[in-house]
Amino acid sequence: MPRIVTDWLGEHVELPADLTAEQLAAALVKVGLEEEEVHPAAVTGPLVVGRVLELTPEPQKNGKTINWCLVDVGPEHNATQIKGVDDADVPAGGARGIVCGAHNFGVGDLVVVSLPGTVLPGGFAIASRKTYGHVSDGMICSVRELGIGDDHDGILVLTRAGFDAADLTPGQDAISLLGLGDEVLEINVTPDRGYAFSYRGVGREYSHSTGAPFTDRGLAENLTTPPPAATPDGFVVEVDDAAPIGGNVGCDRFVTRVVRGIDPSAPTPPWMKRRLEGSGMRAISLAVDVTNYVMLDLGQPLHAYDLAQVAAPIVVRRAAPGERLTTLDDADRALDGEDLLITDSPDGARGERVLGLAGVMGGASSEVSDATTDVLVEAAHFDPVSVARTARRHRLPSEAAKRFERGVDPRLPAVAAQRVVDLLVELGGGTADPAVSDLDTTTSPRPVRLDVTLPTRLSGVAYDRGTVVGILEQIGCTVTDAVSSDAVDAVRVVPPSWRPDLTEPAALVEEVVRIAGYDRIPSVLPAAPGGRGLTTSQRARRSVARALAEAGLVEVLSYPFVGEADLDALGLPADDVRRTTLRLANPLADDKPLLRADLLTTLLDTARRNVARGLGDVAVFEVGLVARPVPGTPAPPQLPVGVRPSDDDLTALVTSVPAQPRHVAGVLTGTVEPAGWWGPGRVADWADALAAARLVAERAGARVVVSADTSTMPWHPGRCAALALADGTVVGHAGELHPKVLEALDLPARAAAFEVDLDALVAAAGDAPVTAEPVSAFPAAKEDFAFVVDADVPAADVQAAVVAGAGSLLEDARLFDVFTGDQVGEGKKSLAYSLRLRAADRTLTADDVRAVRDGVVAAAAERVGAVLRG
Repeated sequence: MPRIVTDWLGEHVELPADLTAEQLAAALVKVGLEEEEVHPAAVTGPLVVGRVLELTPEPQKNGKTINWCLVDVGPEHNATQIKGVDDADVPAGGARGIVCGAHNFGVGDLVVVSLPGTVLPGGFAIASRKTYGHVSDGMICSVRELGIGDDHDGILVLTRAGFDAADLTPGQDAISLLGLGDEVLEINVTPDRGYAFSYRGVGREYSHSTGAPFTDRGLAENLTTPPPAATPDGFVVEVDDAAPIGGNVGCDRFVTRVVRGIDPSAPTPPWMKRRLEGSGMRAISLAVDVTNYVMLDLGQPLHAYDLAQVAAPIVVRRAAPGERLTTLDDADRALDGEDLLITDSPDGARGERVLGLAGVMGGASSEVSDATTDVLVEAAHFDPVSVARTARRHRLPSEAAKRFERGVDPRLPAVAAQRVVDLLVELGGGTADPAVSDLDTTTSPRPVRLDVTLPTRLSGVAYDRGTVVGILEQIGCTVTDAVSSDAVDAVRVVPPSWRPDLTEPAALVEEVVRIAGYDRIPSVLPAAPGGRGLTTSQRARRSVARALAEAGLVEVLSYPFVGEADLDALGLPADDVRRTTLRLANPLADDKPLLRADLLTTLLDTARRNVARGLGDVAVFEVGLVARPVPGTPAPPQLPVGVRPSDDDLTALVTSVPAQPRHVAGVLTGTVEPAGWWGPGRVADWADALAAARLVAERAGARVVVSADTSTMPWHPGRCAALALADGTVVGHAGELHPKVLEALDLPARAAAFEVDLDALVAAAGDAPVTAEPVSAFPAAKEDFAFVVDADVPAADVQAAVVAGAGSLLEDARLFDVFTGDQVGEGKKSLAYSLRLRAADRTLTADDVRAVRDGVVAAAAERVGAVLRG
């Protein structure tokens, strides 16, 4: 995001002398440039210029040599006494005594001294302290310690950094000298407003917001030296774009200028360094810094080549198969046929050598070095789509690419190149070569016809014709009356060259509303139509989520993207329906190109991440859509742009969309009941997952039958239950996860999970309203049964037999004990059930209870071979 240094912005628009970053942010927010962050002053406290009076090297026992320095920091700051230190230890004459470990400075040098009370970047507070046998009363600072660079090898000597010794005095405020007291505003720029990635653009927006006078420094007439016209002897440039993207040639303007005789040792002046670093860019060398400075100032990316390393003609072309380039970041890159390249012609081989990726990053072979004296300056205009695709393909979000892909003013190259030339001549001692090249095939912006009543109709705010026309002219548009065959009051609007986003009436309406003030638009709540409410599915979804949350699970949302490795970790067989997935044409991550076919794949990754961060007790659930494509279904058609698709195209599109049922899944690890004085606690197991799945079915209003499942991954073959509807349709599974899955995902042992198809449950429940069952006023009777059955008989089957045998008097049946041992015999188990019986119209008699008991025993014996335990 762009960072704004206030005094630099003041070169474009008139600013109040006492303008703060907060006030600047408030003004820009009014026109849609949102505040991202206000960066406070980098340094606070007494930071001053000091002159080294004495320097005494003192070798130490550890092999290190320190310098004991006496530094004159001006009469205001020179020491006369130090709190807590004997006067005998205070250096004579009041000069500050400072211990310093650097050795790149000497007596007489002007340096930056942070006195006690100073706070440097990173919250580093300076105080007097005793070290190496001396009281060090401050610190002599390096560039890195001041937060204005990365050099930490030596002290910042001001005269070597470009400051004139005649302008420096011991005791002078170094915070203002170095610009370390400036607040910097960082703003958020929407993708359609690339012009705001420059001080020129932000200055214009501040003018729109406040009415402050604005000077457009992107116009040739506002330059001290207007850019000259192209000359026949200019550096030859050719565009050979045989594969334009979207019908647009990759480069429609290319300006070159030459500056000779630059002093390679000429430093970047401190004021420019301060502005660059305040804007978030690192100072590198004069030639590079000047191009970056002009880019930030005007919004036109530029590039400086070592003229000795470039051979005419420069050819702008697409990459050929097998070509490679080492870019300025020292990365060797394989080029793609859609990449637009800047090439030159060594030994007469036209366009053979690749110099850089157009609009993205230059190559290492022609970069400016410490020995460069002659510079070739490039200022070009590239197609936004071509630059955006190249930057994403090579993962190079450079500052140039950020601007080109959002649209750069095609009228800027000559002006920006002239600014670079002027600065290199002024600061580097170079000479401007009269040869100029300007290949220009740009076209004027396309006019847009606008009904002047459209802003009022779309926004609900009354804008008269004069207001609409005035605002459009204020932002740089040319507005004339449109010839119309109907009664519509329309105007013909030609957008300014720096606004490539203004291509339709709606965009012009947005500008009118934005400049007039978003605060003028009334907030009107739409009327809620009567007779409508949540659908059955929506009510069920909310009820399920609420019930699971009340049961102690936390709802999460996970990205619906998976990869083959995720499916492999779950141990899914090759023919599993969950391996039939949709592959995304443009995935967010190369390792997750598929849409999930179940929730557990992504939910388990969420659980694993929480466990990895030290949260051992995890109970999470998710309600979300999954994609279940049918094998063989054709891919969606590529629909035309700008016209309505045909009915056949729309039908094919709908047909290609897979079923997307809504599922509910949950994962439980660790304890569900913590240990404490009340007891040892309890670890989550398969029964908790099954209980959560049953709760989902209950809240959805569907009855499910639970049975053992021994073959469905990723569940344990002996501790997994399948949930099915009455017709046998399996709608989910619950239980303990397979040990191999837990190992692959680094999850705790015995972790449990469930997943059910919520849409199928809701469909099975139907739309019948829930009716309350009458409550009997008569007392209940209780009966307990203990049955001995084979060990492999599911408890659910026994309970179903008990319910069937009890008949209509049964109000509740609950399993309360499971027992195995010698008392019941090998291969047997005992299941104990508690029954509550009640009649709606009478008090039960002993005969009623006896009949129920006989029926339960008979049904259990007949259905599951159960024997009543004595």
